[in-house]
Amino acid sequence: MIKRYYMPTQVFMGEDCVKSNSQLFLQMGKKALIVTGKNSAKINGSLDDVLEVLKSNGQEWALYDRVMSNPTIESVYEGAAFAKSENVDFVVAIGGGSPMDAAKAINLLTCQDIPEDKLYEGQYSDRILPMIMVPTTAGTGSEVTPYSILTNHRLQTKKSIGSPILFPKIAILDAKYTDNLPKEITINTALDALSHSIEGMLSINANPITDSIALESIRRISLCFENLKSGQLTRKQRFELLYASTLGGMVIANTKTTAVHSMGYSLTYFHDIDHGRANGLLLGEFLRYLEKSWPERIKEILSAMGMSTVNEFITMLDELLGEREKLTDEEIEKFASIAAKSPNVKNSPIVPDMEDLIRILRNSMNR
Repeated sequence: MIKRYYMPTQVFMGEDCVKSNSQLFLQMGKKALIVTGKNSAKINGSLDDVLEVLKSNGQEWALYDRVMSNPTIESVYEGAAFAKSENVDFVVAIGGGSPMDAAKAINLLTCQDIPEDKLYEGQYSDRILPMIMVPTTAGTGSEVTPYSILTNHRLQTKKSIGSPILFPKIAILDAKYTDNLPKEITINTALDALSHSIEGMLSINANPITDSIALESIRRISLCFENLKSGQLTRKQRFELLYASTLGGMVIANTKTTAVHSMGYSLTYFHDIDHGRANGLLLGEFLRYLEKSWPERIKEILSAMGMSTVNEFITMLDELLGEREKLTDEEIEKFASIAAKSPNVKNSPIVPDMEDLIRILRNSMNR
């Protein structure tokens, strides 16, 4: 199999790098669509910084701040209608994975007339507006991926739109925007990033480049485990997590994710469990499942975290996650059935069948 790596997004990192790179915004166009949520960007200073740059550049903007957690298909069509009415020519997304994912879909639907029943078919033209991403959590890595994950009520799960045209032009990383994140959000987003890098190494699309990036991401996140438990992180550690999250995004941009994400989507859809937490709940048992057939790869992942056994990893996850949610037998079978239909399940060299998925879910949630 021919291996490949592709990453067209320019990444800028450092304190105050939004304001110190005002020319990047000026190059994008005359009027920005700013996509964000209701509150966080207004509290952490990121929106103020972007608006200051746009004002100083003499650029106009329209603010779409109605993105909810786990954005829906309906919400991005609404955002696209707003963008069209404002006649914008570039997009700035500020926030965590939800605003960034929503911004990509809004951008696509602003530029192309795609009916809802054709949204996931991937038959898109090249028309797209340039995008700048300003992540304010350290988890999804959406600032460097070609994916937009949307809640699909018809399928009762989350599903990904994917296309190279959805890669942002620019990602700007400033850890100061994550300084005041609550402990729970910091943990959940770190586990999301960790899951991306680990799943990337367990994908059939993994290659030496993505492996090296994934291992670096895993190593950097693992150095923060103890401080994640206490909730006391320095600005430097916040940057380590943000950088590691972006590395994880670079990984899955090329490898995609695996059964962990497929199973986790049901935990989020039906139980409103945060996406990163859902991944963390399932990750340990997925490693245990693969260890029987692929011990050398699991050992490599554990070694990057300074661990020697899967049990040691699960113990650490328990300390971060606290008490686990419980599922009924009926829910476990339903969630396994939904996951089994996801293409991500087939991304691992050892593909779990229905019984395997049921076992991983049961051992993860009801132990």
